[in-house]
Amino acid sequence: MTDSTVDKRPAPSVFQALAREQAHFSGAPDAFFSAWKRGVALAGPHLFGSGPRADLENAATKWDLCPKIPLIERAIGPMSPSERIFLAALVSFYNAEDGGRLLKRIGFHGLADLGGLDLSRRAVIAGLILNYTGW
Repeated sequence: MTDSTVDKRPAPSVFQALAREQAHFSGAPDAFFSAWKRGVALAGPHLFGSGPRADLENAATKWDLCPKIPLIERAIGPMSPSERIFLAALVSFYNAEDGGRLLKRIGFHGLADLGGLDLSRRAVIAGLILNYTGW
């Protein structure tokens, strides 16, 4: 390692690190919901919510946009590989067991498979990961 690659900034104190974490996670639920809504719009609103289509405009919480797992299980087969990976990944945030089963069914092997997603879908998954505090 050369001198030019060594980070010479002082390490943040424990208190600074804790403050940074607290600041991030205080806004995480809203950021997660925003990313979730973008994901629902990209994956297909008809696959989420309690009515025929998810009402993205009037949804107040992530609970208003739950995935319709039985419908998704039937619909996922003829989708493109990137659509399947994205949709199964969304389901896994809602329910790890159902999402894991879907990911296995579609041949998802690991996080590198997310590399097949376009930038907007990658951004949604990144936002969900960064801001996930549980369903």
